[in-house]
Amino acid sequence: MKSVSSAIFFVGLMAPALSAQTAMSQPAQSSDAYFIAAQADLATRLVVTPNTDRARNIILFVGDGMGTSTLTAARIFQGQSRGVDGASTWTTMDRLPYAGLVRTYSHDSLVADSAPSATALLSGVKARNDTVGVDHTVAVDDCAGSVGHGAVSLFETAEAAGLATGIVSTARITHATPAAAYAHTPQRDWEHDAELPAAAVAAGCKDIASQLIAWPHGDGFEVVLGGGRAAFLPETAADPEDPLARGLRQDERDLIAEWKLKHPAGSYVWNRAQFEAATPERGAPLLGLFEPDHMKYEAERDQDVGGEPSLAEMTQKAIAALQQQDKGYVLLVEAGRIDHAHHVGRADLALADTVALDDAVAAALEMVDTSDTLVIVTADHSHNLTISGYPPREAPILGSVTRVDGARSIASDGKGYAILSYASGPGAVDGSRADFADEAHDQTPHPALVPMRSAAHGGEDVAARGVGPWAHLLSGTIEQNLIYHIMVHALGAGAGEDEAIAQVQD
Repeated sequence: MKSVSSAIFFVGLMAPALSAQTAMSQPAQSSDAYFIAAQADLATRLVVTPNTDRARNIILFVGDGMGTSTLTAARIFQGQSRGVDGASTWTTMDRLPYAGLVRTYSHDSLVADSAPSATALLSGVKARNDTVGVDHTVAVDDCAGSVGHGAVSLFETAEAAGLATGIVSTARITHATPAAAYAHTPQRDWEHDAELPAAAVAAGCKDIASQLIAWPHGDGFEVVLGGGRAAFLPETAADPEDPLARGLRQDERDLIAEWKLKHPAGSYVWNRAQFEAATPERGAPLLGLFEPDHMKYEAERDQDVGGEPSLAEMTQKAIAALQQQDKGYVLLVEAGRIDHAHHVGRADLALADTVALDDAVAAALEMVDTSDTLVIVTADHSHNLTISGYPPREAPILGSVTRVDGARSIASDGKGYAILSYASGPGAVDGSRADFADEAHDQTPHPALVPMRSAAHGGEDVAARGVGPWAHLLSGTIEQNLIYHIMVHALGAGAGEDEAIAQVQD
């Protein structure tokens, strides 16, 4: 058996001969369409060179719960929805030149929730499940123990360095991923004061919504767009979109009014008409809260009473506002409802929201110059969605498995089964499973194995893709918290880091 070194030497000797043979003749399959497409793909990749210039801007896209099976299924769904072959479709995310695998475990769990995952992405440290913006020494619900253990976020560092900052999410803006940009708490569920236990209040902990309004870094966020109005309004206040809905705060504070007072030149919007009328101007921040709770799923967005902008439209508005600033910016864009759809077993909704994220990435790339803007697309964690069976290539991804002749594939229990299914979730039954039929795949949970009210996250690695300065560092298999360090390195924002750390510790 040859040693590794001798094998490498042998290959080196053979290389000129192989090159000469390739030049003289082409293999029999050289006229095959797949062969030709791969050659073209290789030519494209050969001219890609790493960009090691300083990044002026950072845009981090996070697909909440967007595991690799979700990416694949959404790619197929996107193509089929547009009337083309789904399997060979290329999404905008697929076209980003650099990619790697990301290890998502948290400090205390093989399978992370969004809170420590977002903390890893935005602060560079592993933390415990259910904690946001603190290091791994902080136990869940331990307010006293969290004092002095806040983890400085990329946004705090950016503001200290004079950069503009923004957050966009289809989830509540106080939810785990957006909260990691500005909040420091031992419990992700403390989104408003009514959720805070008396002991936490006595120990000095603040709810997440109030932390956003009082955020002390730089001149504050230039753009905040998402859901979650109720956490900012008192119980006595009626929601502007739903008169039967009320705020959630018990301290009688109206945080939206406080924000307006703090930013007299700013614009607060809650519906599509106001959103479209808001014109980004230098020094005029924008706050948009489009739902009392999470924003609508993309497939149901047209049902909203006040009208909601799409994730792509919010991304475009945010970039337009941030581009008004002088020194550059950092923007977080979260497709938060991919995760929520998976939790309830609605693969159809999850795939539509993943396509909406891809549309947002495409919209952003049309507006920025990737020579000075680092764009990263990743997920905080995966979900337990699987793609299985041997369906024909043209089979609808949300449908049942069929044979090549079009007949439904039947399992050993005499019933059909779905191409997409979950390891756990509300689509499971205690007893004999249902026969999965194509006509019943929408508006209902997809099949699952283990019956659970809410499907569990997946613990496998997720993808990270990127383009722009230092995006080539997103390669191989990396720890999730490395992404923060790549972004900080690309920005060269270390000059402001000490000041940001001091502000958090105070």
